Amino acid sequence: MALSLRDLCALTYQALKTNLLRSALTTLGMFMGVAAVTSTLHVKSISQAVIAAELAERDAPQVGIGVTWVPNRDRSPFRAEEIEFLRPRLPKLRSIAAVNWGGTVAVTYQGKEADPSLLAVSKEFLKNDGYPLVAGRFFTDADYTGFRPVAVIDEFLVHRLFEGKNPLGERIYIDGNPYNIVGILPTKKTTGEPRGLIQIPLAIYSAISGDQSVDSIQVAPHDLRDLEELGQQAKALLQQQRPDRRLWDFNNAKDIFAKQKTLDMAAQALTVVAVISLLIGGVGIANVMIASVTERTPEIGLRRAIGATKQDVMLQLILEAASLSLIGGTLALVSIHGLTLVVAEQFDLPYQFEFDTGAIALGSALMVGVTAGLPPALRASQLDPIRALRSE
Repeated sequence: MALSLRDLCALTYQALKTNLLRSALTTLGMFMGVAAVTSTLHVKSISQAVIAAELAERDAPQVGIGVTWVPNRDRSPFRAEEIEFLRPRLPKLRSIAAVNWGGTVAVTYQGKEADPSLLAVSKEFLKNDGYPLVAGRFFTDADYTGFRPVAVIDEFLVHRLFEGKNPLGERIYIDGNPYNIVGILPTKKTTGEPRGLIQIPLAIYSAISGDQSVDSIQVAPHDLRDLEELGQQAKALLQQQRPDRRLWDFNNAKDIFAKQKTLDMAAQALTVVAVISLLIGGVGIANVMIASVTERTPEIGLRRAIGATKQDVMLQLILEAASLSLIGGTLALVSIHGLTLVVAEQFDLPYQFEFDTGAIALGSALMVGVTAGLPPALRASQLDPIRALRSE
């Protein structure tokens, strides 16, 4: 007659309690294995959060390409029309923009002055840059085709020139030329003292300056993982247009990718350690279960003789292995979570417990425990009752 689940749990508890020291040592082995797994998952999630935070604080990942200046030679720069040359030839392209650096300009508004940096940009520049507008709008097709003198300024200039008033619709003068403000951008973080940033349509800049060239063409991919490949493709295509010139390129996320690669390598190394630790814990459980079966051979024979089925014996031993695994795994999960909270608070790291992490850690512990305990349990269930009783 098969035992009920309640009776199986009671027998399992009694068996583990009887060999308390051995159970504790086995639990410790599984504790170390699950602790290594949990730590690895936490390192991976924190590193991904750090990378995401760094990306959020800067321009969206993109590659800029320009023509290298050579002394005593015509620069032969790019033109905005080459955007249309590139667009159909870059299947992984999300957006593409042309940029001209206007340097530092003199900006005035009702007697107030500022000397921000000027960028003349094409219409997809905001999509490339990744910064959302604080207020107003960005440049439209009508702004470009109609050569409208409109401008977008950052919040630094709002406070500097307008002292917090709403600047939308107001007119400012850039190097003496009037522009109407249509949008406000957040102020980007800089290493030095901020000076402000102002953007105008590339069309009006080219018309006023008489310079139809662009300093760089910037490309951004749909998938961040395609950034480097997209930059190489764009550079190769533009090199075909300028075979006699050397081009430069700049990947604004290269340092983050290098850091991410280092963190990924560290996570891989920790994964190897975690797997080894789990295997060691599994070997410990297997050894304990083998010793337990050897010691309890007469008991198993007696239980079989009075009616216990093979399934009862096997399930009890598997339940013992699973219990040790889950106890060690739960203790490890709670301990590493608490330790991670302390470290994250100390070093101001982004950390939040993820239930997926707990499920993976406890699932791996349970899988290793049951797998390790299955062969001894199967062997015990196959014991002949009469021979088992004679072995006492």
